[in-house]
Amino acid sequence: MAAATEGGAAARNVTLLGLAANLVLAAGKIAAGVVFFSQIILADGLHSLSDLVTDLAVLAGLQVSGKPADVHHHYGHRRVSTLVALFIGIALLVAAAYIVYSAIEAIHAQLDGRPKQAVRPLVPLIAALVSVVVKESLFRVTRAVGRRTGDRSLAANAWHHRSDTFTSIAAAAGLIAVLIGGADWWFLDPLTALVLSAFLMTVAIRIMKNSAAELIDQAPAATKMARIEEAVAETPGVQTYHGVRARQVGGKVEMDVHVQVDGQMSVRQGHDIASDVRRRIVEVDPSVAQAIVHVEPADG
Repeated sequence: MAAATEGGAAARNVTLLGLAANLVLAAGKIAAGVVFFSQIILADGLHSLSDLVTDLAVLAGLQVSGKPADVHHHYGHRRVSTLVALFIGIALLVAAAYIVYSAIEAIHAQLDGRPKQAVRPLVPLIAALVSVVVKESLFRVTRAVGRRTGDRSLAANAWHHRSDTFTSIAAAAGLIAVLIGGADWWFLDPLTALVLSAFLMTVAIRIMKNSAAELIDQAPAATKMARIEEAVAETPGVQTYHGVRARQVGGKVEMDVHVQVDGQMSVRQGHDIASDVRRRIVEVDPSVAQAIVHVEPADG
C-alpha cells in the first residue's frame, strides 16, 4: 500500500511539473511569435498550450484512478487511466494533423508568393531551443515514472511531451534556415514538420490501439501468460490447474485461475496453497495487481 501511495505521489508530482513547464513555455513562445512576427514559434506555442489540457486530464485521471473500490465501482477505478491515455492519443493525432495542415499551408503560401511580415528569428530560435531541452527532459522523467508505476496515461503523456520536442526542433530548423539562408531555404521548415508529424501519428495510433485493447479486455502477451502459468504449475501442493483468465487494466493485470489440490486437505491448507500461488504469480510478474485463485479438490 505504501509503494502504491508513493507511486501515485510521484505520478502527480511529475505531471504538475509538466503542467508548470508547459504554462511557461506556451506563454513565452506565443509572446515571441507575436512580438517577432514568427508564425513558426507561434504555432509551436499553441501546441505547448494544448499540452496543458492533457496535463490537466492526466491529473484528473490520477485523482480518480487511484481511488479504491467502492459500492458503485466494485473493481476500482483503474480504467480511468486507460480512458485518459485514449484521450491523449486522440489529442496527439489531432496535433499531428494540425502540423500537417500548417506545413502544407506554409508551402502553398510560399509558392503563391503571398506577402509575409519579415521574421526576426533570433529570440524565437532561443525560445525553440529552450523548449527542446525542457520538453525532452520532461519526456524522459515522465516516461520513467510511467514505467515504474505502470500507468498508461503517464506513458502517453510522456509522448505528448516529446511531440512538443519535435515541433520545437522543426521550428528551430526553420528559424536557423532564416538566419543562415534567408528566404531560399523556406522549404526546410514545412518539410521537417511533415516528416515529424508522420512519426507522431504512428505514436498516437499505437497509444490508441493499446488503450482500446484494454477497454475490450485483451489478454496480456503470450510470453507473460507463459511465465504466470509456469509459476502456478510449480507451486507446491498444486496438482493441476485450469481456467486461467487475465486482462489488462490501467497498465496492470487482473487474473483468476482454478487450481486443483488434494481433496483430503483441510480448508486452511487449501487457503495457504492459494496464497502461495498468488505470491509466486506476483514474484514472476509484478504488474499483476490482482490474482483470484479458486481451489478445487483434484478428485472432484
